Amino acid sequence: MKRMLLVRFILCLALVVAILAPFTFLVPKPPVVVADIDKESAIAETVVPVVEKVVIIEPPLHNVNLPDFAAIYDIPTKKRRFFDFIRPAIETKNAQLAEDRSKLEYWHEQISLGLGLTEVEQVSLQALIKAYRINKEASTLQQINDLLLRVDIIPTSLVLVQAANESAWGTSRFARIGLNFFGIWCYRTGCGMVPGGRNTGAKHEVAAFQSVDAAVSGYFNNINKHNAYHVFRTIRAELRAQDQPIDAEILAAGLLPYSERGAQYVLDITDMLRHNQRYFVKPNSQQTALAD
Repeated sequence: MKRMLLVRFILCLALVVAILAPFTFLVPKPPVVVADIDKESAIAETVVPVVEKVVIIEPPLHNVNLPDFAAIYDIPTKKRRFFDFIRPAIETKNAQLAEDRSKLEYWHEQISLGLGLTEVEQVSLQALIKAYRINKEASTLQQINDLLLRVDIIPTSLVLVQAANESAWGTSRFARIGLNFFGIWCYRTGCGMVPGGRNTGAKHEVAAFQSVDAAVSGYFNNINKHNAYHVFRTIRAELRAQDQPIDAEILAAGLLPYSERGAQYVLDITDMLRHNQRYFVKPNSQQTALAD
């Protein structure tokens, strides 16, 4: 009896094992956990790499050994170095104008007295008439009078402070690359440097010069010839007529058209004239004055 019960128990157990055996492979596998991507790695992969700005070195359009005024940190030294650098060209131009003006005054006297001019004098006069765009149909006396309004000096101090103002004391791009210390424009393609902020459709360039003398001559030609500075020349002529000195501060009033800032520009130039007087004296003259 016991044997039969044991046999039945074994058979039942076998049956249970037989039934369950096919399903043992269905034991659930541990879930596959997909780890989060490292945030820093993800950012590194998606961020566009920063490209360093390429600094384009613009070669100068001249062969002049221009001092590195930007490297001079002492303000008085920078001012004196800048003025000493550009002053000789201004004085040379003023000397030339004074000589031409002296000739014109002599010719004016000759014509007023009913005397003629020599052939050489006529050639010189015609050259000035052409250079200053004087009316060729006017009488000789009128031509000389018109020339006397234009052929005249500009105070060295006034030219110096305008050069400093327009060129940031010789450090501007236009001064370094094109020796343009006065912000003079030109209108022929390739005549100079294209301004970075030039309006769409504009065609002007900032003129480039080959020498400091040429740059200074460009400034003088602009003031003495352009119609915009008729008031400047009228003020100068009135000072002459009244036997008054050609005063820089008085003449500055005629520079309203020089800048879009108008009256504020004139005030800036006048202020610079007053605050830089000690730098207008040439070093040799200063030493002589101290010795006396």
